[in-house]
Amino acid sequence: MYEAFYGLSDKPFQLNPDPSFYFGSRQHRRAMAYLEYGLHQNEGFIVVTGEVGAGKTTIVRSLLAKLDPHKVVAAQLVSTQLDAEDTLRLVAAAFGLKTKDVAKSDLLLALEAFLVTVTTQGKRALLIVDEAQNLTPRAVEELRMLSNFQLETHALLQSFLVGQPEFRKTMQSPHMLQLRQRVIAACHIGPLDAEETRGYIEHRLKCVGWKDKPQFQTDTFAAVYQATSGIPRRINALCDRLLLAGFIGSKTAFNRFDAEEVAREIRDESFSISGAAEGGMSGEAGAGTGVRVAANDSRVASTRDPLDAAPQTALAAGLTIDPSRINMGPEVAAEASQLIAGIQATDVEERLARLERQGAATLKLLQQIVEAVRTRPAPKADAT
Repeated sequence: MYEAFYGLSDKPFQLNPDPSFYFGSRQHRRAMAYLEYGLHQNEGFIVVTGEVGAGKTTIVRSLLAKLDPHKVVAAQLVSTQLDAEDTLRLVAAAFGLKTKDVAKSDLLLALEAFLVTVTTQGKRALLIVDEAQNLTPRAVEELRMLSNFQLETHALLQSFLVGQPEFRKTMQSPHMLQLRQRVIAACHIGPLDAEETRGYIEHRLKCVGWKDKPQFQTDTFAAVYQATSGIPRRINALCDRLLLAGFIGSKTAFNRFDAEEVAREIRDESFSISGAAEGGMSGEAGAGTGVRVAANDSRVASTRDPLDAAPQTALAAGLTIDPSRINMGPEVAAEASQLIAGIQATDVEERLARLERQGAATLKLLQQIVEAVRTRPAPKADAT
């Protein structure tokens, strides 16, 4: 929608991983060097971990785009919560082998025969497992067993394991000792720093023909970094919304306040979604169990993205203190109940105010879009 307004050839901040937008930060270059080193070794496991949205998949796809298909036969597997045999079947299917109605023993023989054929043709077989943190221990062990396939002294299969930080804990468990001994390199990708965040934004804009329209004041980059903590996927989400807001408002320059306003809108939208989820949870499981609902709310808050984090209420709606069930006098219980009621009233007022602000912002956005479409000049008629 905003590409033509800013003279861009494409959307610069799409969320889907795209190797053409690969940005070589210090940590990403390090991870790429590990992957390339692993390719030259042609054996063992390379492990790459990183936070959600840190750019792990983009690195892998960038590497795949550089591989010569006449020399490397690569298969990519996005793992899910599968058992060992199901994982084995997915690996075989990724290499194009038939897996339906095939016994495990026959599947292993077919996979080994395929890998031998690849090797005798002067090629190499590479397996890339994305989202490796979802692998069960038995599935990881099955992958390790595949690394035993050899032709004389040459390994028939090399594997890259790419996952979120929790996969490092899986690797550190005692029963993963044999796998760790076959890991020839491992690295972790963290967030971008403030300077890299600016470089990342400018890099993606230049990839689509950016010619300083829109302009970004220096403090804009600092605000984006502060709101996103340097996580590329969050940067994409915020900057995409920033360009959309600029298009609607016919803005050709952004400053810190523009970025902060967009970040606040994203948080408010997330608050509303999380608030509805909390309400549903309270209605389903909260009758007479306020303490349990509060514990659930804390668990949800601990797993929520910092950009989307919403303040949590400590007590479920309608919770009062029964002095007969705990060691508390009637006067103290009454005072505590009044205090809780005040907290609840404040929380309700804050939620209503937040919803009112969001409704007004949404209405304003719709009005601006309608006005932009209405005032857009009609296309010229074809003279022929």
